[in-house]
Amino acid sequence: MTTTQPFEGVMPAMTTPFTERDEIDHEQLADNARYLEAAGVDGLVPVGSTGESATLSHDEHVDVIETVSEAVDDVPVIAGTGSNNTAEALSLSRRAADADADGLLLISPYYNKPEPEGFYEHYTAIADAVDLPQIVYNVPSRTGRSIPVDVTARLAEHENIVGYKAASGDLGLISEVVERTADEEFAVLSGDDGLTLPILSVGGTGTISVVANVEPERTCAMVGSALAGDYERAREIHHELSPLCRELFVETNPIPVKEAMAIRDRGRPDLRPPLTRLSEEHRDDLEALLREYETAAPGEIGAFATPEASR
Repeated sequence: MTTTQPFEGVMPAMTTPFTERDEIDHEQLADNARYLEAAGVDGLVPVGSTGESATLSHDEHVDVIETVSEAVDDVPVIAGTGSNNTAEALSLSRRAADADADGLLLISPYYNKPEPEGFYEHYTAIADAVDLPQIVYNVPSRTGRSIPVDVTARLAEHENIVGYKAASGDLGLISEVVERTADEEFAVLSGDDGLTLPILSVGGTGTISVVANVEPERTCAMVGSALAGDYERAREIHHELSPLCRELFVETNPIPVKEAMAIRDRGRPDLRPPLTRLSEEHRDDLEALLREYETAAPGEIGAFATPEASR
């Protein structure tokens, strides 16, 4: 990957599996990375929100990046290195580069609520110092403030800032980002699984996806169909995936996806406190729904699946 090549396709936001002793399960993590690569994904994104980066030490953070980078052969590893502290984000970004990350995903500063110039200076400080392709991550539901479109358009002019993870839920804002950055080598990526197809339809180039951890082939089929212009097939698979997208966000991410991974024998359902395991009621619905996906290839489930229909 080079700084002039936009990101495209499906990049799962990986979970971080833990052992019974609450230590990182590096063997399972590596196995999950290899599984996703074999399923055809276009990149891997460890230690983001889905990877529970907020409860990992900095050393654990770097260890996860190293494990994923060593496990895969042909897909880029885009490491989450954001923080509300610019110096901390810069330190993590440098350490990620040393750990062989191919790119960086940088959540906007949370809690502090910077003004527009604060956003701009935060991102340019990291982009000036670390020569890796970088993705700006806008998720106001977690950070408390949305990155202004004017700031995003300015950032897109930087040679190392080559992408934008869109998780605002505001399709109008996301469409404007696409419009305002059209003359740059700049990828707009869905950060909301339920909106991936709409975002692709207005010029998005791919997704950093939670659901792709559980259904990578189906997610790749949907995104690949849309990027190839086959929106009839893309819509069909979008509707197939929609019930799972809803189930994976019925409680705070990554609680449900950790449970789904456990159901699929891809790691324990344990999370670091203060997150807790998925409630039993939701667990039963999720398990019933996943059974339906196991029996059919992409495009074969038919009418919209529901947990009730699969019992």
